[in-house]
Amino acid sequence: MQHLSSLDQIHLDASWVTIGSFDGVHRAHQEIVARLVAGAHAQNLPAVLVTFFPHPSVVLRGNQDAIYLTTPDERAELIGALGIDTIITLKFTRELSTTPAKDFIASLSSRLGMKQLWVGFNFALGRGREGDISTLRLFGDIYGYQLVVTPPVKINEEAISSSLIRAALTKGEIDRANRMLNRCYSVEGPVMHGDGRGRSIGIPTANLDVWPEQVIPAIGVYATWTTVDGQRHPSVTNIGVRPTFENQPQQPRVETLILDFDQDLYGKKVRVEFVEYLRGERKFPSVDALLSQIRQDIERARGSLTHEF
Repeated sequence: MQHLSSLDQIHLDASWVTIGSFDGVHRAHQEIVARLVAGAHAQNLPAVLVTFFPHPSVVLRGNQDAIYLTTPDERAELIGALGIDTIITLKFTRELSTTPAKDFIASLSSRLGMKQLWVGFNFALGRGREGDISTLRLFGDIYGYQLVVTPPVKINEEAISSSLIRAALTKGEIDRANRMLNRCYSVEGPVMHGDGRGRSIGIPTANLDVWPEQVIPAIGVYATWTTVDGQRHPSVTNIGVRPTFENQPQQPRVETLILDFDQDLYGKKVRVEFVEYLRGERKFPSVDALLSQIRQDIERARGSLTHEF
């Protein structure tokens, strides 16, 4: 798989193409990509995915909330695993947002030799979202491609979307989010130095420096898998402000306790996958009471992690 940042870097005589944000690479994304890849490869043609970064809401509406479900690199990794031959991640700018839909489609057709264009049922592109489904179909007659519109993918009569997954995560509904993702939601980052309080009470946690623009699940304690140097380990992860120790409100931290593990992690990049929400964060009357609860969390987490997602 090749990962490009501009249409100027590629020229194809023929290809099948899909366009979208693909944040999270959830079940609906997986279905459209898998079908696109299978169809393109059956005709010995490359499958191309065109996406954008930053998210349009960041550029157009100044959205400063943590909105991403995947980092750009993780998104590319997940998409590549589905068999896409080329990913083109275009930088989304205000200038790009004002590009007429017809001009953008003309560029895709010229550079990619687009024979089929696959989009979701509610897709639109171009200035003012003028390139809706009916317009893209008309453009197909002009530029010689067939438009394929994929229906929604539903769980319990609910159409899967990145916004629904974000909402589930912020409520601590990890199982619901994971079902829509078809995998465990994860965050990653280097382990940074904390205040050493966990180690001082016999609970050495790793503090993750997580990308601030990525959605963090709701405050609470979770059964998790933590990957270090390619090895996956059972763990318990706390997202919160540590009310037993902190008197003043703090920014939520992501701290993971890797079970049966004793290695120096400082500076190493680790990934934490969230499997089950165990409980909310609360203030304990003493360190002993906290330790007793942590031991219960560990046992419950071990039970949760006996099966793969």
